[in-house]
Parts: sequence; C-alpha cells; structure tokens
Amino acid sequence: MKFKDIIGNDESKEYLQKCIKQNTVLHSYLFVGTEGIGKALIAKETAKKILCIGNKEDDCNCKSCLMFENNNNPDFTIINDEENDVIKIETIRTMTEKVYEKPIVSNKKVYIINNCDKMTVEAQNCLLKTLEEPPEFIVIILITSNANLLLNTIKSRCMTVKFNNIPNEELLKYCLQKLNYSDVSENLLKTFDGSIGRAVKAIDFKENYKEIEAFVDELNNISIIDLFNYKKIFEKDSINDIFDYLIVCLYSKKEIQYLNCIAYINECALRLKSYSNFDMTIDNLLIKMWEELNENSNRH
Repeated sequence: MKFKDIIGNDESKEYLQKCIKQNTVLHSYLFVGTEGIGKALIAKETAKKILCIGNKEDDCNCKSCLMFENNNNPDFTIINDEENDVIKIETIRTMTEKVYEKPIVSNKKVYIINNCDKMTVEAQNCLLKTLEEPPEFIVIILITSNANLLLNTIKSRCMTVKFNNIPNEELLKYCLQKLNYSDVSENLLKTFDGSIGRAVKAIDFKENYKEIEAFVDELNNISIIDLFNYKKIFEKDSINDIFDYLIVCLYSKKEIQYLNCIAYINECALRLKSYSNFDMTIDNLLIKMWEELNENSNRH
C-alpha cells in the first residue's frame, strides 16, 4: 500500500519519507500509537522505500520493489506478523544472528518487530546489543501500542515516531466508502476510538451493535419477560467487545441510573474471568440493569 493511500498521520509519513530521500535513515525506530491506526502499514511502506534501489517513488519497479511486492525480498523480515504471539528469546536470537549477514539485493536490510511489547524481558535484553551496536546496513522498526511494556534501555536506543488516532471525519468517510457501512452511529464511531483496525474488526458485529443500542434504548420500557429476549446479544466468544460497546452506549445516556449499570457490567466481567457460570452471570447482569432502570422510573 502506498503512503498516500494510508489514511491519517501525514506528519509522520512526511518525516519518514524525508529521511529516506535525504538518506538520513537511522538504525532503529519505535512506532507508537493506538492499535489499528496503520502503524504496520506505514512500517512496511517505509521498509519498501528504504530497500528500494531505484527512484524510491511509489511507481518504482526496481528489482527490490518488485520482490518486496511479491513478499520475497530477502533483505526484509517481519517478526510477529500475526500480532498475537509472545516473542520469545529464541526468535530474537535467530534474528540477531542473521542481522550481521550483508544484504543480498538492496544496500540495507530491514527488520520489523510487530507488537514488540510482546517480547519477553529476555528477548528484549537479547535485542539490546544489536540496538547498541548495529551493522551500518541495518534498520530495525519496532511497533507497539503500549510502550510502557518495553525496557527503558530499548526505548532510549530508538527514534520514537508517534502516531495519532484517525480523526472521526476521516474514519467515518473510510467506513462509508471503503467498508460499506450503511450507517455509523455516534456510539459506534466512539468505540472505534480512531482506529481503522477496530472498524474493520467490527464489520462482522454490525448487527450485534445495533441490537445493543436498541437494548439500551428500551431498557427502561420493557417488561422483565421481554428483557430476556436480548440475552442472545451476549455471545460468549465476543463478550469483551460486547461489554465495551454496551458501556459506550450506557455512558452516552449521561443519566445516573445508566452510569450505575456500568458498575454491574464491570462486576460481571470480573465474575466471568473467575470462571463463573456464563448463563447465570449474564442473567444476573440483565436483572440488575433492568432493576436499576425500573426502580428509577418508578421513583418518578
């Protein structure tokens, strides 16, 4: 994906492109920002431009760029591309052994460590020596949404590039034009929190989110019998996402009885983490929320 096609963070993109064109690329960078805002896309495009042996433009068809586009450039390595794995010392040790091998196609070699905060302490310490004494042809890009989990010695040896959340107007336009959302409610936009990744992930749950909004809107007007018709919303495999969106919807009401319900959700989440019976715990949550709204309505 070309730089110009990646939404948001224009200043960071311009800074990186300037470094590449002026041949002032450093040995190590730390990309920091919310999950799903395009850090990995920008890192890959940065790597492609660094490795380019042609004009370093978007339309370059040099050998390095063509190999990069076909995912077989020998001078490029990405670690933890799937994002979910703990990065153990063995992985970093293998990387550091290969770091000193000279590039094959390009003048440089680029390593990206995605979600680098998932490196164990041992793995971070193993990487440290390479960051302290890197070969002249090496560029290492670390990507994280939680820099607090990294050793200070790691952070101090990298140039930090901060990435901002995508502005709501740009995110809304992307959702409507690229993700084919028919409509995006204000609550849904809030739960995306400036992250395209979260918006993409939410596609499969669009109908669930609409039902959650309907549930909150009707909570103080339904009978306790009809209340349990909404239990189907609470799918076990995605319960944390459901709780997050439920809290957003309740908070948007801004009335004390809705805000009180948030405490019940947090309590329910803790019980589920303690392996309480799922169905019974959700039943209890529904009743408590209904009682909070119902009793409040009766007071008026």
